[in-house]
Amino acid sequence: MRRRHPIPRVWMMTDERMGDRLWDALERLPRGSGVVFRHYGLPEAERRGILRKVAKIAARRGLVLLAAGGIEGRDGVHNGRRRRGLLSRSAHSRREAVAAVRAGADLLFVSPVWPTRSHPGARTLGRARLGLMIRGLPVPAIALGGMTSARFKPLKQLGVYGWAGIDSWLDFQSPRQA
Repeated sequence: MRRRHPIPRVWMMTDERMGDRLWDALERLPRGSGVVFRHYGLPEAERRGILRKVAKIAARRGLVLLAAGGIEGRDGVHNGRRRRGLLSRSAHSRREAVAAVRAGADLLFVSPVWPTRSHPGARTLGRARLGLMIRGLPVPAIALGGMTSARFKPLKQLGVYGWAGIDSWLDFQSPRQA
């Protein structure tokens, strides 16, 4: 499938816990970054309303926008069925990663790499397991879970394509891409 955009190396995952901090976080993202709109905990009508606002900001700022939870973003879908655009999938194991590739994923969000507030106590991949999990996969792997641009740099040598975060965009850090 021909892509409308190159796959971003930097991503923000959204959720309802962001509240009004979402708007500032979207403005902090480097131009050309990606957004995966989730907000799973909200009623569908409210989710769609927020997605419309996010889509306007994404268009203005040149951000790639995917959506999850049964709705489609301007540029594709996350963990759903693609009708157009990009298809991203989550993977927490090698088996899930291979299955996602077979299902046609254009990119994978692999997690959790490090401990994270959104999944307290979850078993993390760490550097070695992450490297083994993504070795030889034919699609870009985006590291997720406790990620920042500084934590991403040493993962590049493992073949990790990019990184994604939630709190990293709320607890502001330098917007340098990679």
